[in-house]
This record gives sequence, structure tokens and C-alpha cells, in this order.
Amino acid sequence: MQCPICRGNQTGKVGADQYYCWSCFVEFSGSGENEVYEITEDGNLMALTPDDELS
Repeated sequence: MQCPICRGNQTGKVGADQYYCWSCFVEFSGSGENEVYEITEDGNLMALTPDDELS
């Protein structure tokens, strides 16, 4: 599975249709819905919008 943010291939499956990118540290949906989440310090997921930039 290719990461929708960095286009890297260093991803792993973390749940049903959910993947994690080890290059840019985001979680995303593999269903083609373009759902991308940043993992917060407390372990929660925060949805990223197309205008958000990763730090």
C-alpha cells in the first residue's frame, strides 16, 4: 500500500482497511476515501484536511 502523503511504500496494516506510514507518521484509509489522520501525543487520531501540512 502506498502512502497518499509521501507516496512511500514503508507502510503497514494496523486495522481493518487502516494503514500506517513509517516515513511520514500518518495513518490512512486504504479504501480510496482519502482519509488521513495524524496521531496525537495522547494516541488519538486527528483528521487531516488537504490544506494541513505535516510538521
